[in-house]
Amino acid sequence: SNLQTFPPSQGKISGGSNPLRDADDTFSGPGNGSTDEPHSGGWLHKFTVGAYKPFFDVDTSDVMDRLKESLFPFRGTFTEKTADKPDLYGPFWICTTLIFVAASIGTFVTYVAHKWKKQEWNYDINLVTWSAGVFYGYVTIVPLALYVVLKYFSAPSGLVQLFCLYGYSLFIFIPALCLSVVPVEIFRWAIAGVAGFMSATFVALNLKAHINSAGERSILIIASIFLLQLGLAVVLKLYLFTVTI
Repeated sequence: SNLQTFPPSQGKISGGSNPLRDADDTFSGPGNGSTDEPHSGGWLHKFTVGAYKPFFDVDTSDVMDRLKESLFPFRGTFTEKTADKPDLYGPFWICTTLIFVAASIGTFVTYVAHKWKKQEWNYDINLVTWSAGVFYGYVTIVPLALYVVLKYFSAPSGLVQLFCLYGYSLFIFIPALCLSVVPVEIFRWAIAGVAGFMSATFVALNLKAHINSAGERSILIIASIFLLQLGLAVVLKLYLFTVTI
């Protein structure tokens, strides 16, 4: 017979291919260790949709477990639990939800404040574009920069795993933004401070064990990561948690 048999496709997404990898094999993702070759080799494969399917191959229980883990920053076990299967699905929807929540809550609070003082109110579309730039930009640029820094100090980390970690670290800001409707400035500063501290601690502790391999510079790197995350909280407080009329 001229009929040929083909091995069945593996994974939750039919037709999915192997995840991308770094030169040092730390661009890890689902299906780690497979020896199958992608249909389009080399760098061209990284520009195909199929190359990124494995990083969105998660179910509801996976995402919920990772969201819960981000709310307990002192455990420092997130990177260990997601090492074999980091995802980009959760970070994408966390950032998208943050944009929607920031725009809607900010609009509602400003509307109420204007009506309370019987002043004219106009919707500010810049709140949406500004929020999108902050959240999408932060969760993309910061992990990329950290990836390069860790490479330089010979403590490379998986790029997708950094995207995953930073994406989930922003989840705490969703309930924080919702609580910002309370019209008390001190309370808003407290909420922004707690959310920023939890988010910064979550990222720093999950990277601490790995960054320790960078030697004497490890403390400086960890401190920079922590302070940068706190800086994000301050920016959000000034532009999203503050209502001016």
